[in-house]
Amino acid sequence: MDHKQTTISGEHLLYFQQLLKDRVSSGEAVTAHYASDHTEDFVFYPAVVVKPESTEEVSAIMRYCYEHNLIVTPSGARTGLSGGALANHGGVLLSLERMNRILEIDEHNHQVTTEPGVITEVLQQAVREKGLFYPPDPASKGSCFIGGNIAENSGGPKAVKYGVTKDWVLNLEIVLPNGEVMWTGANVIKNATGYNLTQLIIGSEGTLAVVTKIVLRLIPHPTQTLLMLVPFRQGTQACEAVSKIFMAGIIPSGLEYMDRDAILFTIPHVDDAPDILKEDHDAHLLIELDGFNPDVMMQDCEKIMELVEQFDIDEILFAESEAQKESLWKLRRKVGEAVKSHSIYKEEDTVVPRFHLPQLLAAVKRIGKAYGFQAVCYGHAGDGNLHVNILKGTLSDEAWQQELPKAIRELFTEVVALGGTISGEHGIGLVQRPFMDIAFSEIQLDLMRSIKQVFDPKGLLNPGKVFPDKTV
Repeated sequence: MDHKQTTISGEHLLYFQQLLKDRVSSGEAVTAHYASDHTEDFVFYPAVVVKPESTEEVSAIMRYCYEHNLIVTPSGARTGLSGGALANHGGVLLSLERMNRILEIDEHNHQVTTEPGVITEVLQQAVREKGLFYPPDPASKGSCFIGGNIAENSGGPKAVKYGVTKDWVLNLEIVLPNGEVMWTGANVIKNATGYNLTQLIIGSEGTLAVVTKIVLRLIPHPTQTLLMLVPFRQGTQACEAVSKIFMAGIIPSGLEYMDRDAILFTIPHVDDAPDILKEDHDAHLLIELDGFNPDVMMQDCEKIMELVEQFDIDEILFAESEAQKESLWKLRRKVGEAVKSHSIYKEEDTVVPRFHLPQLLAAVKRIGKAYGFQAVCYGHAGDGNLHVNILKGTLSDEAWQQELPKAIRELFTEVVALGGTISGEHGIGLVQRPFMDIAFSEIQLDLMRSIKQVFDPKGLLNPGKVFPDKTV
């Protein structure tokens, strides 16, 4: 899918060039790098790419675009999986890649102030050098930007114990569509002062404002980790084991599910992949514990062993070194990339209360069989977030285009009936818009549209995202 808009008026281009000098690209100079993200095969070329380096420059760009009715799409590292940062209406792509400074690490208050273009893992490493911890760790943490994590309310494996991005944000500096600059809150843990604008911006996918500074809270970094891999002969039993672990009073720092195909596809993509897959393995749970007291952690580990041994499992693997831990985590983090290289695919980001994971997995298999597609399942089992990668395989183009949306709608209907929703951490963006009516009533959607209208009365900021076309 390739949509090109390569022209912009000379007057507008001149303004951006005078403001930003050589940090402007237009027409044929806009590379494919700025036309796509990690969402399927979408390609949308903006008319111009601008790269501000300060809040003041962002404000000037937004004010100019507002006055001249130019569409603006905020953009980060473009590692997203829902098309939220794609310029699907052309116009101006506002790339925040040059706003990449960590401004302050406040050790006294356990806070960090950062610009949005900082890579998440770089931020984590910087605060760890001070003995501090920023837990949210999406699979793309080595390349995604913290600003994109704010836009999508990203999660990751550690969300099961520590929560997602929204749980760590204290305050945001934002630029409104008309160029006005404001802070959304205060740099404090408690804040019962007015509406919570900070949380409103988080997860809004760049449709309400442009985030230019971020204040995050931190905690002391755990000093110990334990990691085990548990092979199950039945995937549904692996799902059943998840809730039993929590019912025993144990909260792992990671609890990941990988089905057989997920591991099979990924092993060739990991140089030092451990030899873990046997013929009768249907799924694996990767379970991590972290903390400061190794004796307490070992007691929890022994409890987990007792629980999972009630199921039909093979021998449990304990990671005995940091290298082995890294190898197992690398295997998990590369699943999405490996599946994508194997086949044309669609990734659904389903999430249900974790007790209902077995029913969700059964529904995926049942719907896949009915519609003739293969589904590779993996994800954050500890918080009920199952990624369902649907492979095109031998499906005809007609079935892929016409029948698959029916299957996805059936799956999402089942998810909502189980008390879940249609996206846990990837966002809605472009690809899930048609299914929002499953999760929300028209009254709820209209309320959200009204909020969008207040922030962006001209509809110029990242249009065509999140909301389905309004029914008449």
